[in-house]
Amino acid sequence: MTPLAFRDILERMAQWRFPERIDGVVGIASGGVVPAALVAQRLGLELKVIALNYRDEANEPRFGEPKLLSAVPDLGRWKRVLLVDDVYVSGKSWQAARALLPADVEVLPFVLKGKVDFALIRDVDGCVLWPWRTC
Repeated sequence: MTPLAFRDILERMAQWRFPERIDGVVGIASGGVVPAALVAQRLGLELKVIALNYRDEANEPRFGEPKLLSAVPDLGRWKRVLLVDDVYVSGKSWQAARALLPADVEVLPFVLKGKVDFALIRDVDGCVLWPWRTC
């Protein structure tokens, strides 16, 4: 497991070019809450949360499909949002969260780590230890 420093994450985020005209940020709980809060703070936007569970503490799938654990947030007048999670492995959690949000809302992805274009960290292999998590 590779530990990542909070300062490193903030420095990378400061250099990231976020899309324009975003109305709000939706974080996928539980792992995406801190990343989504950092993004919302960086962009000066409101944050809402949708709670799903798919993987266990060892990052192994716990269920066949992600399970909804909360109400789906009311996005109000938001028409363009960032849907944020900590990692993008299979994409199942992100896709499940997207499917639960209104179809007429443009939902753009952002994750801290993954082998995808919208991931802040693409150069670290394997699991990471986030500074806000304990072993």
